[in-house]
Amino acid sequence: MGLVGMIANPAASKDIRRLVAQGRVVPDWEKVNTVRRVMLGLQSVGVKRVLAMPDSSNLVRRASDDPNLSIGLEFLDMPSFNSEGDTVRAAALMAEQGVDCLVTLGGDGTNRAAVVGCRNLPMVAISTGTNNVFPAMVEGTLAGLAAGMVAEGKLDLSEVSQSSKIMNVYVDGELRDIALIDVALSKERFVATRAIWDIDTLFEVFLTRAEPASIGLSSIGARLAAVSLADEGGLRYSIAGPEEEASAGSCTVLAPIAPGVVPAVVISSWQRMADGERLAVEKRDCMVALDGERAFSVNRSQQLEVEVIRDGPPVIDVDLALKIASSQGLFNLAPGN
Repeated sequence: MGLVGMIANPAASKDIRRLVAQGRVVPDWEKVNTVRRVMLGLQSVGVKRVLAMPDSSNLVRRASDDPNLSIGLEFLDMPSFNSEGDTVRAAALMAEQGVDCLVTLGGDGTNRAAVVGCRNLPMVAISTGTNNVFPAMVEGTLAGLAAGMVAEGKLDLSEVSQSSKIMNVYVDGELRDIALIDVALSKERFVATRAIWDIDTLFEVFLTRAEPASIGLSSIGARLAAVSLADEGGLRYSIAGPEEEASAGSCTVLAPIAPGVVPAVVISSWQRMADGERLAVEKRDCMVALDGERAFSVNRSQQLEVEVIRDGPPVIDVDLALKIASSQGLFNLAPGN
């Protein structure tokens, strides 16, 4: 009997980019509706139990208040501190309790925290954040159907998923943290609102994916060389500051760095990153941002290194999963059912 984990981040889509750009807001009631549709999809394919992370907005609990839902809902026995640490702990506990598939609602940052907690849980990631590359814009019912089919063992995980890439970030040779999509280095030295939104403060970016149809730092990289989830390795580029003049080897690209914000960005240099290759950063004082959020600072005496490896969780392709399920007759009911 399959067990599905549910992590819904109430803070997703509510950062400063609603003020400095045209970022969408996904209100709590819409997140509740999405979670409810996921649970109805899970229930329809035979899932009996959902294990959820408690949150300050009670998103999952409110979603379960529906006469059509009979699925068993349990909550992790853990306090909520309204921080990314909640997601880290929740993912780790879910792995310990034998969750077969994890459904997340959030952005790149939410999913990064989940992967910090456990790197090998199969995931269906639903986008409710801002500059999202890792999670997909997918209807909740369909996400629930796909997750449920995998959790119940009706679909072969290897046929409907792709192992994700991650970036390991090292400081003086020791693993400090990870990112799923981007590591950005900022000239600023403070965390503040955490979200990265001013491109003029950045000087170097590392990517696992450079998707042409994305918004954010990934879209800049895609103007240089597209790198998909299926491609090995990643991409690094350096951004020329506003005080720097364009050099002979530089190029200028137009890219949407935030919703409704499409500036010209001067790239001073760039290169593809091979899988497993550690690239060292020139020593200087800077702030390190992971998947769009400032995380920690390093000083000029510390050596920062970044590598891309395919060591992340299997990400379920909902469209592919439903296509294969249909072709195998998994939605066909026996007479009388």
